[in-house]
Amino acid sequence: ASHGGQRVTPFVCIIRLAALHSQRAKFYYVKGKKAQSYYEVSGLASVEEEHASDPGKAKLASKANKAKIRYANTYRLEPYNRVRDYLVRNKAQEILMSKLQQDEYDGASSLFLCASISEEILKAVKELNFDRYKYVVSILIVEKANQAMKVASRWVWDVQRDTWVSAEYETKTFFALALVAACYYE
Repeated sequence: ASHGGQRVTPFVCIIRLAALHSQRAKFYYVKGKKAQSYYEVSGLASVEEEHASDPGKAKLASKANKAKIRYANTYRLEPYNRVRDYLVRNKAQEILMSKLQQDEYDGASSLFLCASISEEILKAVKELNFDRYKYVVSILIVEKANQAMKVASRWVWDVQRDTWVSAEYETKTFFALALVAACYYE
């Protein structure tokens, strides 16, 4: 492809450089040792240059630029840092024990307790920094009344990369179960 008498190859490396003081990202095409901006290569004026005279248009243009940033697919099928089940199980077990140690079963407050525990477990699992995973945390708190309980879940699953972990905690009045599903996100 050519633009303005210059030959522009469609397959050139793109390097994303983010400025330290702004959230805007600038894309540079690398040709040999010289890096050129997209605007220099294509011969177009940047949005900031076009709207420098009108601050209202510049603000709208900067918002539009933020929404249009897309990252190239890496085509990487394996995570660099896989989910380690034992770490997730230990974190979930610790949180269940610390939150539920002193509690008695109360049907009205169980809903809010489940929500707060699931948020805390999700935050703790995200802090483990497993690479490219999305998580689903489900908490069940059931009163003990001499009954049996079966829990079933159904997922579209990749056996090689996705995993799940369960942690449980039992007191005299209730039983708590935490299920954490980690799904690899390509």
